[in-house]
Amino acid sequence: MLDSRSVPMASILVVCTGNVCRSPVAEGFLRSALQGRFGDETPLVASAGTAGWEGEPAMRETVLAAAERDVDISGHIARRLLKEHIEASDLVLAMAGEHRDAVTGSMPEAAARTFTLKELVRLLEGSTANAHGSRPAGTLVRRIVEADALRRAGFPGNPGDEDIADPLGLPLETYRAVAWELDGWCRRLVDGLFGSVQAPAAVTGEED
Repeated sequence: MLDSRSVPMASILVVCTGNVCRSPVAEGFLRSALQGRFGDETPLVASAGTAGWEGEPAMRETVLAAAERDVDISGHIARRLLKEHIEASDLVLAMAGEHRDAVTGSMPEAAARTFTLKELVRLLEGSTANAHGSRPAGTLVRRIVEADALRRAGFPGNPGDEDIADPLGLPLETYRAVAWELDGWCRRLVDGLFGSVQAPAAVTGEED
C-alpha cells in the first residue's frame, strides 16, 4: 500500500496586499473546501502580502466575516511575500491584477502558474479538459498547465472584473460582502481544478 507521506503535496499560495483581509479569508475557505474533499491529501494552502503587515493578526472584521461562514482564521499571522514562498508553490493565486503583476514582476518564471482568482476560475470553467484525476497534487499541476495554455491561446476571460475589492478601512458589511464573494469563487475554483462532486441520488420508492 502506498504511504501517503511519500507523495509530494500540492501547494497553493494566496496573495493580496497586507495579508490581513482578503488572502487570509481565501486561504481559509480554500483549505476548508479542500479538506472536505481530500482529507490527508489536502493541498497545502498558505498566504502572504506584497506589503504584508508582518506578524499582525487578520483584521477583526475579517475574522468575524469568515467565522460567520464557518471558517476560523483567528490564528492567522500576516507575512510579507518572499521569493521562496513563490518558489515553493504550484499555484500562486492573486486577489487582484496588481498582486499577479507584482509576483510575475519579481519572478517572471512563475508567470505560468500565477493567476488572479477570478481569471483562473474562468479559464478552468472554459476548458474542455477533464478535471478529475487520481491524486490532487498531479491533477492540480495538470490543470494549471491547461489553464495557462488556454490563457496564452487568447481566452478573453473578463479583464474588467478580475479583482476582489479590498475592504480595509470599510464597514463590517463590506467585509461580509467580500467573504461572501470569496466563498463562492473559492468553491468554483475547487470544482474547476478537481471536478464537481455530484450529490447522492435521491432514494425513491419504498424499502423492501
